[in-house]
Amino acid sequence: MSDIEFDILDELYFVTSFSQLALALDMDEKMLKNSLEGLLKKGWAECLTGPEDETPVRPAHFEREYRNYYYLATKAGLLAHNSNF
Repeated sequence: MSDIEFDILDELYFVTSFSQLALALDMDEKMLKNSLEGLLKKGWAECLTGPEDETPVRPAHFEREYRNYYYLATKAGLLAHNSNF
């Protein structure tokens, strides 16, 4: 797990918007987008349509819509994050 992935997962214990992540991590938007996409592919994070609806969505239009999604660490992501201490 990279340091960036670790830092992102650290913020995803609760449902978090893309803009909240970018602000909290003070990270370049492109780097954050690419890192989130990697976490989604690994199954360490999931993509949600909103903060109240915790039903994961398949981000079919991730390239275009990533700023509108919310993110949450999965159980696998939390286990990977916690085993990295």
